[in-house]
Amino acid sequence: MTQGIWRQFDYVLFGATILLTVFGILMIRSATLGAVDPELINRVPDQIRFMFVGLLVLLGLAALDYRLLSGLHQWLYLLMIVLLVLVKLFGVEGDGGAQSWLNLGIRIQPSEIAKVLIIITLGVFLSRNYERMGELGTLIKSAIHVGVPTVLIFSQPDLGMTIVFMVMWVVMLWASGLRLKHIASFALVVGISAPITVPLVWSQMEGYQRQRITSFFFAESDPDAYYNIRQARIAIGSGGLFGKGYAQGPQNTGRFLRVRHTDFIFSVIAEEFGLVGGMAVMAAIGLVIFRILRAARRAVDPLGSLICYGVAAFIFFQTLVSIGMNLSLMPVTGLTLPFISSGGTSLLSTLAGIGLVQSVTMRRRRL
Repeated sequence: MTQGIWRQFDYVLFGATILLTVFGILMIRSATLGAVDPELINRVPDQIRFMFVGLLVLLGLAALDYRLLSGLHQWLYLLMIVLLVLVKLFGVEGDGGAQSWLNLGIRIQPSEIAKVLIIITLGVFLSRNYERMGELGTLIKSAIHVGVPTVLIFSQPDLGMTIVFMVMWVVMLWASGLRLKHIASFALVVGISAPITVPLVWSQMEGYQRQRITSFFFAESDPDAYYNIRQARIAIGSGGLFGKGYAQGPQNTGRFLRVRHTDFIFSVIAEEFGLVGGMAVMAAIGLVIFRILRAARRAVDPLGSLICYGVAAFIFFQTLVSIGMNLSLMPVTGLTLPFISSGGTSLLSTLAGIGLVQSVTMRRRRL
């Protein structure tokens, strides 16, 4: 029986995941080559360690029947809330100024762990209410379910991850059969409340977050905040068709591009491997998303399908935003490029998401 299950393992998805993760480590090495800051020097070995841990988590979750997690959903939700509350009480600041990390001997970002947990717990809730998606009460309860951790994440403050949670909520609602009339009603409520909620959200944002948004719409309003965006565009443009070569990009090696190992790693890729390299990375991530959506369509139950849609949602959205902000098409939010950007907990959560998808795939319908 166990051998039969492993024959359903998606080796194409696993291979693409390994390829992107290893490529990400190589790009982090390029972005931190010659660094004197100990924190930057440790980025590559840290990413390698998290990769091996993440692969063990991936294989462990793949071996575990995802349906068993439905019996633990209340405990998983409680764990998520406790971790996010601990961040508020004992969290430490990261590079961007947000109090989003816990120091437990190693630094972890609980919001990244929560990203995986909310997929499971929301998936359980929606699958158990699959026949009641036509009721407005189900929509409201799901909003509360997601709203509690989302508010805690926003208060860190982490606007990027807040938006990720909202996107996963909308996608999973849509996948569970949300009625068009409720989508229209929700859009109407958002539109009517915007004059109140937008100023309220704006007032709760940190200064650097407001600067990022302002500099996106009005570039000259804050030249310092716009500096990195301008340097990213220069790096991408100078890469041409085939790039300058690995670790040979002047914007990268000359240290003109800040946070090049995290927020702006796609600019390093485009500078060193050109348009061809950038498109290849997008194609590889696109393949990952395609295989996840394929698993969602072939899942044996609504829970499996919803888990896959949730994982696909955050990988797609983070990729869209990360590449978009490198191209000046979106404001800088600090979201990582999945599999590639430096960030141990981010990589761990992404690999855990792939592990959940593999669990669904290995127990799929035989077509």
